[in-house]
Amino acid sequence: MRIGIQLSYSSGDFREAAQEIVELEGVGLDVAVAAEVYTFDAVSQLGYLAAVTSSVELMSGILPIYSRTPALTAMTAAGLDFVSGGRFTLGLGASGPQVVEGWHGVPYDAPLARTREVVEICRQVWRREKLEHAGPKYTVPLPADQGTGLGKPLKLINHPVRERIPVLLAAIGPKNVQLAAEIAEVWEPIWFHPERAADVWGEALSAGKAVRDPALGELGIVTGVPVAIGDDVDHLHDAVRPALALYVGGMGARGKNFYNDLAVRYGYPEAAATVQDLYLSGRKDEAAAALPDELVRAVSLIGPEGHVAERLAAFAEAGVTVVNAQPLDDTREGRRATVETLARLAHG
Repeated sequence: MRIGIQLSYSSGDFREAAQEIVELEGVGLDVAVAAEVYTFDAVSQLGYLAAVTSSVELMSGILPIYSRTPALTAMTAAGLDFVSGGRFTLGLGASGPQVVEGWHGVPYDAPLARTREVVEICRQVWRREKLEHAGPKYTVPLPADQGTGLGKPLKLINHPVRERIPVLLAAIGPKNVQLAAEIAEVWEPIWFHPERAADVWGEALSAGKAVRDPALGELGIVTGVPVAIGDDVDHLHDAVRPALALYVGGMGARGKNFYNDLAVRYGYPEAAATVQDLYLSGRKDEAAAALPDELVRAVSLIGPEGHVAERLAAFAEAGVTVVNAQPLDDTREGRRATVETLARLAHG
């Protein structure tokens, strides 16, 4: 198992944050992840990290499929893989309608079909084939009746470091997870419950793997996990509750909240409904308190070192290959200690 960490959305000084990644690289950090929502873009940050790091894997977590053309996504990934010396993983996801329509101003439609086509086009570009694609959502070159008629098939001028850059797909819905298991090198779920993951996602994963190209290798799993290691940290489970309540209760409209659906599928339908009702009525503290303690503990790594080691083993047994640590001691020293201890436990 490898250990990752995600850069803060709102880092005050990115250069300082990048230097911290360099320090963490020295104590065992394996993966550095840059997010992209309605923030600074992830690409510029990843390019900067490529210049100052030497071994840590770089990952976008995630680039929305709607915000760039498929060819631009492919070019960007090839460029980041080039400047990092083959250390980049292209994390993609559908995001959600609030961001896609509210920020990017484009329709949130057909996420499964678009994801499949984006990945197909990226791999075609990385193989330096002339780009010709005719799918339900993307047609390249643009047909003559939709433009000037001057478009022609082109291929990437540069030679990528790798013709198959690893693709990560963020997914939690059954059909999305099945797609990830079929076409991606890596799958990223959220709020991963090791003991219930197989019940929730096993069927979808099996269906995807049944038609998976063997050349993709085994499916890796990356998941973010709140972490606090020590003999007096049990109270920090309460620090996990506000973020989990935000997702279960407020990340989406009633009836259109993928994370609430996940809590239901984990076996907490009554609690999921209560948390959502409270959160959407503005009673956020009560919503956080209504989360089942069992769920909060299962999706976290909080406790003495021996307990955390046991939970890491449970995550590994469930198939997780990268724990993307979210240190609850959010000081520079705390993050370093968390990563150093996790790396020691995970690397044996």
